[in-house]
Amino acid sequence: MTRQPDVLLVDGYNIIGAWPELERLKETNLEEAREKLLDLLADYQGYTGMQVYVVFDAYQVAGSRSAYKQYKITVVFTKEKETADECIERLAGELRKRSRSIYVATSDSVEQHVAFGKGALRLSARELKLELDQNRQQIARSLREEKPRGRNSIDGNLSLEARMKLERMRRGE
Repeated sequence: MTRQPDVLLVDGYNIIGAWPELERLKETNLEEAREKLLDLLADYQGYTGMQVYVVFDAYQVAGSRSAYKQYKITVVFTKEKETADECIERLAGELRKRSRSIYVATSDSVEQHVAFGKGALRLSARELKLELDQNRQQIARSLREEKPRGRNSIDGNLSLEARMKLERMRRGE
């Protein structure tokens, strides 16, 4: 049996509130904070190969649940009267298979315990941020170490940011 990709379930607003750079951004533009989180998680997903779901709490918003793909990440807005915690618990149960691990990224200690009870592994917002930062450093290091081959002279002149954007485009994200 082939191993299924591991799954990362992210409590979107919890992570935005826990990371200082996103918390500051949220104060002026919530949509931009969400987009920045999705950009960071897209790089993480591309590097780790994990299936990433980001759940945003629409508990106080009228309407039905919606889900869409962005950068190959599944973005879920909960349905009316459903919290992100409830949605994450449901997804953890639905996605659980013997041949993969489920990780839940939140700093909500109650949610961490419930997820652990469902067989998921806990990942605090701080731990996720550390992993993201380490992965970005490893990507940057590998991009710097790659030597231009033959006539590819423009590669050496691109900034790291431009090279990372091109790499995301190459992966179809």
